[in-house]
Amino acid sequence: MSEKKNSSAPMNTMTRRQVIAGVAIGLGCAALGTTEAWAGNEEEVARTGETIHQEPVFKASRKRVYEALTDANQFNNVVQLSAAMKSGIPPGAAPTEISREAGGTFSVFGGHIVGRHIELVPNERIVQAWRVATWDAGVYSIAKLELVEQGSGTKLVFDHTGFPKGQGEHLAAGWKANYWEPLEKFLA
Repeated sequence: MSEKKNSSAPMNTMTRRQVIAGVAIGLGCAALGTTEAWAGNEEEVARTGETIHQEPVFKASRKRVYEALTDANQFNNVVQLSAAMKSGIPPGAAPTEISREAGGTFSVFGGHIVGRHIELVPNERIVQAWRVATWDAGVYSIAKLELVEQGSGTKLVFDHTGFPKGQGEHLAAGWKANYWEPLEKFLA
């Protein structure tokens, strides 16, 4: 019996971009609690998700911003300046842990935010499977941070997708208060 072959490239020759896109789609669907993008007709697309788009600008080089976001010691200093810290991360909470490798894990804000790096391009891009520890098991969103040179500073083009419905406003405020504002203070 002959198998019908897919006209696209075999799995072992997929590009990194194709693999990342597949992971992002799968994680996004899981975050939405849906399989619509995979069900039946390939033309079906889930359109129920919220997105966050922010573009904070920092008075620091792309290298410095990248290092502050991917080095556990530096990011722990950012955490200390955050609104979350002021509202009370419990004493003895999990320490900041950030892998420096694609595929590696991270745990920040006392273990309240956890995930895995999907892609790390030094001084250019960070893509993470990102979740709040209180979300349902297996639910991850995608956080993409692009570092764009802007004069002597850096514009961070941020997109967050695939998080649970109704969380957009809360998460958008959290990114500003717990990431961008303390990062700006740390880099000053």
